[in-house]
Amino acid sequence: MTKLKVIAAMSGGVDSAVAAARAVDAGYEVVGVHLALSSNPQKYRSGARGCCTIEDSHDARRAADVIGIPFYIWDMAEEFHKGVVENFLSEYQAGRTPNPCLRCNEKIKFEAVLDRAKALGFDGVVTGHYALTKDGPDGKTLHRAADIEKDQSYVLAVLRRDQIEGAIFPLGDTVKTDTRKEARQRGLFVANKPDSHDICFVPSGDNAGWLRDKLGSETGDILDQSGNKLGEHKGAYTYTIGQRRGLALTVPDKSGEPRYVLKIEPKSNTVVVGTHENLAINTIIATPPVWCGATPEVNQELRGFAQVRAHGSPLTTSYKFDGQNLIANLDEPVFGLATGQALVIYDGDRVIGSATICETI
Repeated sequence: MTKLKVIAAMSGGVDSAVAAARAVDAGYEVVGVHLALSSNPQKYRSGARGCCTIEDSHDARRAADVIGIPFYIWDMAEEFHKGVVENFLSEYQAGRTPNPCLRCNEKIKFEAVLDRAKALGFDGVVTGHYALTKDGPDGKTLHRAADIEKDQSYVLAVLRRDQIEGAIFPLGDTVKTDTRKEARQRGLFVANKPDSHDICFVPSGDNAGWLRDKLGSETGDILDQSGNKLGEHKGAYTYTIGQRRGLALTVPDKSGEPRYVLKIEPKSNTVVVGTHENLAINTIIATPPVWCGATPEVNQELRGFAQVRAHGSPLTTSYKFDGQNLIANLDEPVFGLATGQALVIYDGDRVIGSATICETI
């Protein structure tokens, strides 16, 4: 039997290192690849909270040496800037709140990398994501990981069916504590390396400050729902739906109720605030849908679970595909949901489909 040839995407962390080692154990012909996502890595996060640093590339190379596999660095800076960083900026300019990790999985790890791997004669890409795939009559389907606390099926739900076919997730049946234990047993020095956090291309970790530097800091009005001015902001795009802190309102609320960001309106450069009750969302409209399996019949009412945050609790919902949008009517309201985030539908632990939220009601 011909050995399957795979690329192991090695970020420099413990998960991708163990995933690469398991791929070798499974009998694959494995080549380790670290993705250089910036032409100047000093512009991105450094230390334990990053995932795109010079230190990470060194850690990935050392892990590949221990595992005993060839190792290369692929320059993906141009693709990353265009597909992730520019998208991040344009989404905020439009008043939406994007998820850059989701875009990175879609545009870089499972589009640019998988395409290059296939062009070079490889059969697939191995990553350290916590998710499962299962073979079925319609091909491979995507499912939640065994470790629900670490499950990453939400940020992988943007993958097309052909991308899922080429994806290999060796850690899907493993809890994180066991991954670290295995790394120590294998002699991988990254066993105790902290997980990456925050947005890798924001050097300071200050998203609002980074956005002001890139997009300017044009002041505007903070309004209540009746259009009354309550204060001023320093850039509408630096706010998110549901935000309570940092509003610096000059007109106090006589009721004593705290106020939250309800709406961001880039055209008028205004931020609208209201009470927590005003944040309740019952219906979500998202587009364009990506289906992990057959496309549902148009306007067919179905039942399932909706997830609207990477680590949020599943919400029971009825949903349908209207021919263009994925529409979910939640059984119970969700609060503080921003457009630009992903709506993912599950049937039990299986991903049915996903889409980007464009409207909430």
